Amino acid sequence: MNLDIAYANADFIPNGLDFPAKWQKMAGDFRSSHKNLRLDLPYGEDASNAFDLVLPDGMAKGLVVFVHGGYWMAFGRRDWTHLAAGAVGQGYAVALPSYPLAPDARIAKITKAVAAAIDAAADQVAGPIHLAGHSAGGHLVARMNCIDVPLSCRDRIARIMPISPLSDLRPLMRTKMNNTLHLDEAEAQAESPALNNHRVGIPTTVWVGADERSAFLDQARDLTLVWPEAELTIAPNRHHFDVIAPLADPDSDMVAILLGRDQRPKSSSAR
Repeated sequence: MNLDIAYANADFIPNGLDFPAKWQKMAGDFRSSHKNLRLDLPYGEDASNAFDLVLPDGMAKGLVVFVHGGYWMAFGRRDWTHLAAGAVGQGYAVALPSYPLAPDARIAKITKAVAAAIDAAADQVAGPIHLAGHSAGGHLVARMNCIDVPLSCRDRIARIMPISPLSDLRPLMRTKMNNTLHLDEAEAQAESPALNNHRVGIPTTVWVGADERSAFLDQARDLTLVWPEAELTIAPNRHHFDVIAPLADPDSDMVAILLGRDQRPKSSSAR
């Protein structure tokens, strides 16, 4: 199997290369229209150690943290602001962190940076915390369920939603991406949520699109098979780039489940 093809997304999505520009425009439009923002809040000394906070009208019911994807190599907090609209519309604050990117940072360092960002955001907003992340971000929020990750606010986390997560990193060592990621066997093992037996047991909903590459469907299923606390939702007619779109809709099933307003069987489908 050619793993470079197995983990390629844009080549197998109609107009796939157009999505980043669309995301940036939607994010910018949302920032222009939503004035209750706190931008560039630091959580460390590096320039990438910052997050944006989108606040609802009135007192926040709690905090949602969205961790972006990009194979740990691309994007930042300003590319995804529009995805805060769903949770903000339900009365929650939403934090969107940037983090150091490969090759300047190994994945283990990125994991620790995301934990620090979540702790810093938790200091800004009281109440329960709900974590969502897409692709590499799905990996990173899943790692927050593992006890080896230093996370002071973990007892406040109500639910984790890894969306199209990379849960077993070992296959990536056999891709060209590893020229940038520099994964070795020890790091791939230690940083793979599906291989980590030392967990807190936080309720987890693994979400994946039915039209995704089979490698991502397998990664999502594998995580739910080995984590008893994890449920699987396979969203019909969604691919890797539009599977996150319902986060921008306050009335979507994705937002309802993330916020704990809807419960489903262990394996289900949703819009």
